[in-house]
Amino acid sequence: MELFTREQERIRWRSRRGLLEMDLILQRFLAQHLRTLSEPEIRAYDALLQLPDNDFLDFAMGRKTPEKAELIPVLEKIRQS
Repeated sequence: MELFTREQERIRWRSRRGLLEMDLILQRFLAQHLRTLSEPEIRAYDALLQLPDNDFLDFAMGRKTPEKAELIPVLEKIRQS
């Protein structure tokens, strides 16, 4: 359980972004979904966190579609949050 808690805290920390809009979107998403994300969803979310803020925001807002299909389920959860 402690390992899971540390992983959650790592994800929360990495989710802090330079754009206030992204921070708000990701805070809602994490509050609703962090505890229930599957391992593939966590990997996809980690991949999204590596993107520049503006690219991540475009995906999160649905203005662009990522080439990697495995990112889409997490982006749909982000959009629904």
